[in-house]
Amino acid sequence: MPLKAVPKMYIAIDGTGVPVVRRETEGRKGKDETGKAKTREAKLGCVFTQTQLDENQRPVRDENSTTYVGAIETAEAFGSRIYAEAIRRGMTRAAKAIILGDRAHWIWAIAEEHFYGAIQIVDLYHAREHLALIAKLVYEASAIKSKAWLEARREQLDAGDVEAVIASLRRLRPSNTKVEVEVRTAADYFHRNAERMRYAQFRKQGLFVGSGVMEAGCKTICGQRLKLSGMHWTVKGANAIIALRCCQLSSRWEEFWEARALG
Repeated sequence: MPLKAVPKMYIAIDGTGVPVVRRETEGRKGKDETGKAKTREAKLGCVFTQTQLDENQRPVRDENSTTYVGAIETAEAFGSRIYAEAIRRGMTRAAKAIILGDRAHWIWAIAEEHFYGAIQIVDLYHAREHLALIAKLVYEASAIKSKAWLEARREQLDAGDVEAVIASLRRLRPSNTKVEVEVRTAADYFHRNAERMRYAQFRKQGLFVGSGVMEAGCKTICGQRLKLSGMHWTVKGANAIIALRCCQLSSRWEEFWEARALG
């Protein structure tokens, strides 16, 4: 039976750290003061569809339309994995394809390679978090100034006026050198992703601007099973669990075991 055409198909992508045994991190740099990596990044993706809006003209995810894939692997390998899932779900029959992600460069490299022409959207809430961090760093001693600055920037961001956000960031003159670097990095981040942050335009098209579905998926697939106290995994073991959890959440449990039984 041919797959039905859908108006909008979303491909949401994210990454989350999984604690692994020591030998799985040899030669890898970590983020803490020790400089030694303690986790490996699991790359996760989900595909879902949207056919309607609610009474407030907000997008509604189609019921039971979400499927997941994931693994601890290179961005190149994961790009092929998430692309295969999108094709399997009928992306070629979708009127619009939309990529949702955060700031990670590898996400947008996958979007350019495998989903050229798709609408690209940086998760609004990740973008807001960047502004909240800057407000806290710059106006640490004044909660009132911090709140006022943040509210003004959030209004600009929600309107998709990224240029105004960037200009406001570049007007800041923090006395602390480290904070100055953070501000400059944030301005570059918004400049680089400006076209992915036209949130008012995206909303007019009835599109999702947040990747909450993928955030929840990371917690369910990895957080609740692979990141409990005292757990340390091999990559092979973690990938086996991730595969099973993705099958379960994608309602492919029976299909998976039937395929296993056939060899």
